[in-house]
Amino acid sequence: MTRFLPAFALILAALPAGAEDRMSATEFEAYTTGQTLTFSFMGVPYGVEQYLPGRRVIWAFIGEECQNGVWYEEAGNICFVYDHSPIEPQCWSFWRSDEGLRAVFAGEGSATELYEVQRSREPLVCYGDPDAGV
Repeated sequence: MTRFLPAFALILAALPAGAEDRMSATEFEAYTTGQTLTFSFMGVPYGVEQYLPGRRVIWAFIGEECQNGVWYEEAGNICFVYDHSPIEPQCWSFWRSDEGLRAVFAGEGSATELYEVQRSREPLVCYGDPDAGV
């Protein structure tokens, strides 16, 4: 067994300094609760999500109305269900690096990857939907 330790050490040393770690539901909850995260897609602002206690969320695509929802863990992914579409869960794998989160959509035929570009404790400001928000 000890002869494998040097090889293992070489493998770890070869990993990039900013290597990502896939987040568990517990890690995701600890990282996001009480935060409002802004995500980009291909370098373009995409949407903002506020993470509330009890695994509740408020999501808004940039320039659109807010949607209330909840998230849960399923098969290692973080899945979101929103009031406007309660039957269709949106599942993602989340990866954490020194630069923030990377979210990879788990749906078939999609290569959507979102990147965290801003993290704040400020609440999400919702426009146009008086029922959105808390």
